[in-house]
Amino acid sequence: MKLYRTANGIFIEDDGQHFAVSGHTWDSLLAREDLPEFLTEFVTRGQPSNDFHNAELLAPISKQEVWAAGVTYYRSRGARMEESKDAGGGNFYDRVYSAERPELFFKSTASRTVGCGGKVRIRGDAQWSVPEPELTLLVSPVGRIVGYTIGNDMSSRDIEGENPLYLPQAKVYNGSCALGPGILVTSSPLAHSTEIAIEILRHGRVEFSGSVELTELKREPKTLVEYLMRDNSFPHGAFLMTGTGIVPPSTFTLASGDRIRITIEPIGVLENEVA
Repeated sequence: MKLYRTANGIFIEDDGQHFAVSGHTWDSLLAREDLPEFLTEFVTRGQPSNDFHNAELLAPISKQEVWAAGVTYYRSRGARMEESKDAGGGNFYDRVYSAERPELFFKSTASRTVGCGGKVRIRGDAQWSVPEPELTLLVSPVGRIVGYTIGNDMSSRDIEGENPLYLPQAKVYNGSCALGPGILVTSSPLAHSTEIAIEILRHGRVEFSGSVELTELKREPKTLVEYLMRDNSFPHGAFLMTGTGIVPPSTFTLASGDRIRITIEPIGVLENEVA
């Protein structure tokens, strides 16, 4: 089932029907260790609602932090090595790809994150900007994966390529993160055959498209979560982006007005316009 945060409240979608959730806040729900089981019981006792259809979707985040994993796909490893080779950091990414410890970094807060239909941004001082479509985990306060959503890790490749130490500036800024459209709540891992697909439309035409399957994800999601939880606490839960295996060519950069459409079934479609 799916959980949505909207301007009209919180809704559960199950088998084509929607159920309004009352008596619970977004943060109290996402902090539940038994979220999949709780929503199943709620739907069993609840009555369908028609209020969802005209609701405005909001980003599925409140007090949660967003973190991200890097160099988890071979394609990402190659792209990061290429962009940073002139700065002397090319072999850093090869070493991270092969290391036991993953690359994890802080990505976003709720105030910097937009939902489906919102506008993502490119930095004003960047010349080479790309979206990074990523399967994103919802992690409970004790480190249980209780759901999945779609993430767009907007990145300024020229800034990070100038020096790997500039990664926070390349990754963390207003409008640099999109999540949505909702959360697929399940205690079962997604199939390795799950596909992540992206289309970037410019003036109504596809400027770039690509896809990748989770079979190409080098690190297990549970391993990424285990490292995230080391000496860290998330009382409201957290989101963890798992990296990207789709990298546009070096000749491509985002422009204002582009539409980014990321699809991961069975989660849905995350669509955003570039401001």
